[in-house]
Amino acid sequence: MIENPTRASYDIIATDYAEYLANELDDRPVDRAMLAAFAEIAGAGGRVADVGCGPGRVTTLLHDLGLDAYGMDLSPGMLAVARKTYPHLLFEEGTMSALDVVDGELAGIVAWYSIIHIAPDQRPAVFAELHRALAPGAPLLLAFQVGDEALRVSEALGHEVALDFQRLRPERIADELTAAGFAMYATLVRERIGNDKVQQAVVLARRGV
Repeated sequence: MIENPTRASYDIIATDYAEYLANELDDRPVDRAMLAAFAEIAGAGGRVADVGCGPGRVTTLLHDLGLDAYGMDLSPGMLAVARKTYPHLLFEEGTMSALDVVDGELAGIVAWYSIIHIAPDQRPAVFAELHRALAPGAPLLLAFQVGDEALRVSEALGHEVALDFQRLRPERIADELTAAGFAMYATLVRERIGNDKVQQAVVLARRGV
């Protein structure tokens, strides 16, 4: 089997990545506000998935906001860190292109800087899968860097990696979500904070009823 370079790269940097981003949301009140809005729309009672959860920092925030949240990630290394850090939460290995849930099972999905690793020609299928997994009216929250570039990262946190990611335009993502059957709710573009190199976007949509 050929190793997935994204999985392998995140396995390599998992521990250092978790430490680097441990307090990242502390000085990002606008980001936290969008996550809080998502939590209010999702409501209590249904399962919420944090897809591409990494070391689990957003999963635990969703849990603290009162949601029945669990994390899903491609990287076993990231999941090991998440399970050690947040042993009271559930973390599963998987991919957002084939979620292990029945149709309409989830009360909400967050993809926090994880669709950046999806190739443009694969995004429609991924958005269709997220739509399938959500209950009618349930929210979807996406975060990503703003731009038009496709980038390759070969070094991260002192490790050799091979990570491809996309900077994205919110209006393009909105069009793709609408085509997949979502209704747009809000789009936020904020300026750079801390180590951000470009503007950041958070997009909130709902599955059509």
